[in-house]
Amino acid sequence: MKLYNISFNNLRRRQGKMVFLVMGLFIGIATIVTLLSITDSMSRDIEDRLDQFGANIVMVPKSDNLSLSYGGISVGGVSYESTDFDEASIQKIFEIENSKNLGAVVPKILGSAEVSGRKVLLMGTVFEDELNLKTWWQYEGQLPMAGEIMVGSAAAATLELSLNQEVPIGSQTFKVGAVLHPTGGPEDNIIVGNLAEMQQVLGKVGRISMVEISAFCRGCPISDMVLQIAAQFPEGKVTALKQAVMSKMQSIEMFKSFSYGIAVLVVFIGSLLVFVTMMGSVNERTREIGIFRAIGFRRGHVMQIILLEAMVVGLVGGLLGYLGGNGAAWAVMPLVLKDGAFAGINTTLGVVSILLAVTLSLLASLYPALKASRLDPSEALRAL
Repeated sequence: MKLYNISFNNLRRRQGKMVFLVMGLFIGIATIVTLLSITDSMSRDIEDRLDQFGANIVMVPKSDNLSLSYGGISVGGVSYESTDFDEASIQKIFEIENSKNLGAVVPKILGSAEVSGRKVLLMGTVFEDELNLKTWWQYEGQLPMAGEIMVGSAAAATLELSLNQEVPIGSQTFKVGAVLHPTGGPEDNIIVGNLAEMQQVLGKVGRISMVEISAFCRGCPISDMVLQIAAQFPEGKVTALKQAVMSKMQSIEMFKSFSYGIAVLVVFIGSLLVFVTMMGSVNERTREIGIFRAIGFRRGHVMQIILLEAMVVGLVGGLLGYLGGNGAAWAVMPLVLKDGAFAGINTTLGVVSILLAVTLSLLASLYPALKASRLDPSEALRAL
């Protein structure tokens, strides 16, 4: 009879204890997989949501002057001349090493003009790219075409502008194609037009005031990308908007640390359970092990029988724990994070989970196996 046959027969004869061992490992592995899957899903979900919050890299002309505004309050009476970028040079952004991580690259022109007797900030942009970047923008009307503008809610109220109204700006006349709903941001107070048309109105043809860049957050080296863009534009100041990202990711890291702590505790309990059960099994099988040793089984053979049983238990417990953990994470994720989505099956985590279960089972069974192999056949047979 082969050694593995003896191990499988022992497991079949002791189905109750095998189920008990498998359940111990199942609970431990399922807990680890659930916590890690939820953590990974939360990280992905938050990163995806941050990607929807617009630009996370901004490039503006470099200046030695300090800002005279704080909390939305500006000190009036002081203005500085700024050096714009050459529009043709913006293509160099796509030449950086991490260009594959670039999402939207939206150049803008900014300047002031008099509209209805009031000074208003004008912004020229490519509307399709701008709306892809500012997904929270909602507006009344239609996407402005050539010769049309989009007016912020506060600007429309102050200037008494409405849809389809003709508005003279500089030497040209534009039609109000859309009115932005209130956002609470600076866009409430501005007039947005087509990039080329606003460049003409402001007398800045071929010039760019700033560039907003959306980089894919998940796994992208934002700091490296900032340095790469800055190297391409020494005359520019490139800034990563990391505050929101860092605060969210710190929360995720705290939850991940908590998950690891719980996982270690559960793994310890599961290993202890396997150890105690295997020790009890060895003590119960003293007579059987004595017979094996009396008929010529070596110590290594006895150890192989015990450890093979432990490996089978580890494989079954790890696989079931991995499947159960993913199922629990899928069910719990909507409760942990509103509208959160399960990140999906992680095959790497599955392999690690099964290997961990097998390793724990073998380590916990190592001492019982050594004890069994060292049984004196004559003493064991006295129990007959």
